[in-house]
Formats: sequence, structure tokens, C-alpha cells
Amino acid sequence: MAVSSMTGFARAAGGTDACSWAWEIKSVNSRGLDLRCRLQGLDGLEATVRAAAARRFHRGHLAMNLTLNRAGAEATVQINTGVLEQILAVANDLAGRISAAPPTVEGLLALRGVVETVEPEESEAERKVLEAGVLSCLEKTLDLLSADRRAEGQRLDQIVSAQVDTIAALTESAGKLAALQPAALKARLQQQVADILDSATGLSEERMLQEAALLATKADVREELDRLTAHVSAARELLADDGAIGRRLDFLAQEFNREANTLCSKSQDAALTKIGIELKTVIDQFREQAQNIE
Repeated sequence: MAVSSMTGFARAAGGTDACSWAWEIKSVNSRGLDLRCRLQGLDGLEATVRAAAARRFHRGHLAMNLTLNRAGAEATVQINTGVLEQILAVANDLAGRISAAPPTVEGLLALRGVVETVEPEESEAERKVLEAGVLSCLEKTLDLLSADRRAEGQRLDQIVSAQVDTIAALTESAGKLAALQPAALKARLQQQVADILDSATGLSEERMLQEAALLATKADVREELDRLTAHVSAARELLADDGAIGRRLDFLAQEFNREANTLCSKSQDAALTKIGIELKTVIDQFREQAQNIE
């Protein structure tokens, strides 16, 4: 059994003499697997990074951030002469049309695209070493994130399992109510049919039979209780299963809620209505927690 949450955080770092790096990955809830990558100049690794995450996780929004700190040679700046010449040409053209002060050196250098930062070039061998180290560190970070999500999943498993036990106990209590016993159901139905007959002036026999059948259907909630019991068994099987179970638990929460709603609508007994309301409360809590599970 390995219930996994969709929330977690992991960080790992590494480096060589030429460069150091650090991965930070934050994971939160999502309907599917949503990956966001910031690779600080190593964009060519994005497909590999995404594939590594997809091998481990099925759901969750993962923000994957890589930070690089290169040692040794520092970045240099250079003037983009092409952009500068275009700006000067526009300035000269405007000078003949409007009255304005000529552009200053400071003003020109402050314009976007005029000054460029140039990173020092690295050899193909150096780049391969860098990429291999970064990817190795990524695997470690993903392992740490997986462990963090499983640890949170253990807590969720305890909460959700307790909620399923509560649903089972409430369902059992509903089934034991005196109002749902065959003798009580029969007596109530007989009284309701008698009430219909007393006020049935002008009603056809077919209509009276329809009313009686409707009362019988509404009085019997055993089918809803049976389905609730079956859903409890299904939830326990899922929680004992490996893999991504969050979507299936969310579906079960909808099925639980449907039966609880029908139970309340059919109820003609105050004690049964109270149990139905308690069921709806626990089921709502169950669904909220299930949405955190991968």
C-alpha cells in the first residue's frame, strides 16, 4: 500500500569546478500532470526533464526550477551595433522633423537590445559534463519529491481510511434502525395506503395502485444502504492498491454522495434523516481529502 499525495517539495544541489547547480521542485494539486520547467539556459534538456518527471508521477502541478552558478570566466557585455545603428537612423530622421535634444550615450545604452550580456563559451565536452551532472541531480531531486509525497500520502491514508470507516458505521447504524425493519415498514405502508383510500374520492383504482407503489418505493431504502456498503468495500480496495487512485476515489465520493442524497430524500424517520445528514458531512470531507491524492 502506497498512497501518494500531490503536494510536496524537494531540493538537491551539486557541482563541478566550473559550475554549481541546484534543483528545486514544488508539487501541488492538479487534475492531471502539469509540468513547468525553468532551466536557466539548458532548454535543450527540457524533453528529458519532462520525461523523467512523467516516469514517477501521474498527477500534480510540478514547478521545476534549475539554478546555475558558473565559476571561472565571467560574462562580458557587448554593443549590438545593428540595433544601435537602427536607433540612430530613427533619431536622425526625427531630428529633422521635431525640435528635441540629441540622444545621449547613457540614454542609448539604456535602450533594450543595445547592450547584450555574453556568456563565456564552453567546449562540447564541458557542456556534456554539465548536462550529465544536472540530470543526475534531477533524478535525486525527483526521488526526494516522491518520498515527500508518499510521506504526506501516509497521513492522508489515515484520514481517508477513518472517514471510510465512519461511512461504514453510519450505514450499518441506518440498517439497524427500527423504522427500517420489515414489520415497521409494512405497518407504515398499510397506514399510508389506508389514508389514501380514505381520501381517494374520484381516484381510479389504477391511480390508487400507483400511489401505493410510490409509497412502497419511497419507504424502502435498503437498496441505497446496499450500494453504500458496496462503495465502502470499493474504497478500501483502492486504498490498499498501488498507483494513482485519486481520480477513482473522487468518483467514489460522487457515488457516496448520490446514495446519501437519495437516503435523505426517501427518509420518513427523524433518526434516519439525522444519519443521512451525518453521512453527507463525512462524504464531503472524504471528497475534499481524496482530491489531494495522486
